[in-house]
Amino acid sequence: MSQQIIEDLNRRYTVKKYDATKKVSNDDLNTILEALRLSASSINSQPWKFVVIESDAAKQKLHDSFANKHQFNQLHAKEASHTILLAYDPQFTKEKFSKRVDAEVSSGHLPAEMYDTFMGAYAFAEMNTDETGYNGAWTKAQVYLALGNLLHVLARMGIASTPMEGVDSELLGELFKEELDGHICEVALAIGYHKDGEDWNHGLPKARLPREAVISVI
Repeated sequence: MSQQIIEDLNRRYTVKKYDATKKVSNDDLNTILEALRLSASSINSQPWKFVVIESDAAKQKLHDSFANKHQFNQLHAKEASHTILLAYDPQFTKEKFSKRVDAEVSSGHLPAEMYDTFMGAYAFAEMNTDETGYNGAWTKAQVYLALGNLLHVLARMGIASTPMEGVDSELLGELFKEELDGHICEVALAIGYHKDGEDWNHGLPKARLPREAVISVI
């Protein structure tokens, strides 16, 4: 296969050691964040908050969040150019969804007369909401759509990344309480450039199951 997308995905891998002296440029970062903003989500719910760790002070707080567990990821906190906290809203209400529908209309994407009809799409969220108003399992799934989009964008741009479910959600919630604003972060993404000679995962062949083991064409 010679398609560029296949080349991108074959090149993408999980970095194990970053070069702290190499930074993602502002132009590239702006492209990354705009691509993240444009990520798909069920019923265009966008039930998320993305916190970009860039400053030394923020990196120190991120480093501190590994105090109790997942120390294997702690080195990325300061060595990666940036880390993005991908957080979900555990109680995505109909009122919050209405703000997304407002944006649908104001953007010109949705005719104003279809407002009430589109509000009915909130039923997808209601089906995944318990008696306490919690629908975090559903909103967390939307965050992974954004993560998948971001991984490919970074591969296309030649920027390395490390998805990290090994984070302390509770401590992150305390240290970044204001920025997360009630959202829960259970996955983060370090980005930057690998350290030559020290990133043992760099340059290794891709290891995936054969197509016939995972895909059926009927």
